[in-house]
Amino acid sequence: MPDIGSPFFYGVFFIAVLIMLAVDIVALNKKGAHKVGVKEALAWSCVWVTVALSFAAWLYWDLKLDPAFGPAIAHEKTLEFLTGYVIEKSLAVDNIFVFLMIFAYFKVPPEYQRRVLVYGVFGAIILRAVMVGVGAALVKEFAWVLYIFGAFLVFTGLKMMLPEKEEAADLADNPILKFLRRHIRMTDQMHGEKFFIVKDGLRYATPMFLVLVMIELSDVVFAVDSIPAIFAVTTDPFIVLTSNIFAILGLRAMYFLLADVADRFHLLKYGLAVVLTFIGVKMLIVKVFHIPTAISLSVVFVVIIGSVLLSLAFPKREHTA
Repeated sequence: MPDIGSPFFYGVFFIAVLIMLAVDIVALNKKGAHKVGVKEALAWSCVWVTVALSFAAWLYWDLKLDPAFGPAIAHEKTLEFLTGYVIEKSLAVDNIFVFLMIFAYFKVPPEYQRRVLVYGVFGAIILRAVMVGVGAALVKEFAWVLYIFGAFLVFTGLKMMLPEKEEAADLADNPILKFLRRHIRMTDQMHGEKFFIVKDGLRYATPMFLVLVMIELSDVVFAVDSIPAIFAVTTDPFIVLTSNIFAILGLRAMYFLLADVADRFHLLKYGLAVVLTFIGVKMLIVKVFHIPTAISLSVVFVVIIGSVLLSLAFPKREHTA
C-alpha cells in the first residue's frame, strides 16, 4: 500500500499542530499559574480528542475523493491512524505514573505543573518527529528492522507482566541529576514557574529546570516502546507521525484528568503488556499471517478498556503493617 505523505498533507498536519499549540500557550498565559481541575482537564481532553478525530475524518474524506487512492485506501489509512492513536494514548498512561513520581520527588506545587508539561510536550513533539524519521528511514532501507522492533516489543511486554518489587522510587541516585547538579549553578528553592533566574549577575537553574529535564528524558524511554508499536500497524511515516503527535498533544490534559485516580488502575500495566506483546507478535508473523488493522484496533481497545474495568471491579489491596 502506498505512502500518503505529500507536502500538502504534511502542511495541513503541521498547521493544525501549530494552531493548537498556539491556543494552548495563549490559554496558559491568560490563566497564569493555577491548579488544573478535573473539569478543565476533561474539557481540554475532549478538545484534543475532537481535533484528532476531525483530522482522521478529513484524512478519510480527502483520500476517498483522490483518484490516486480511493475509498479502500482511505478506509485502511484512517483505521491505521486511529489504531496508532489509541495505542499511543494507551501507552501514554505509563508516562503519567512517572510524571507523578517526578513531581512528588521535587515537590512541585500543582499550580506550577502545567507549564512544565506544556514545554515537555514541545520537546516530545520534536523528539518523536526525529525518531519517526529515523525509524522510517531504517525500515525503508532495511525491512528486517521490523523484526527487531517486534522482538523488542514482545520482550518488553513479557517483562511488564512480571510482578514488580515494592520499592520506593528514588531519583536522588539518578546519574543525570547528579551530573546536572555538579555542572550547573542551581538554586535550592523554587522560583515560581521559572526555569532560570539571574542572581548577582549570574544565571542559575531552578529545580523546575531539573523537572523539565526529567520529564523529557522519561519521554525518550516511552518513545522507544510507542514508536515501534505504531510501526507494527503501518510503515507509512505520515500515519506513524500524525497518530503519535496527536496523542502526545493530549498528554498534559490526560495527566491532570487521571493524576488523582491513576493508582486505581493497577491492572492497566498488564493490559499494556498484553498490547505490546500482541503487537510484537503481529510484527514477527507478518510474512506468515497478516492481522487486519481493524482486528488490531479491536484487540487494543478491548484489552485496555477491560484492564481498566477489572481494576475498578477488583481494587488493589493496601498492605497493612
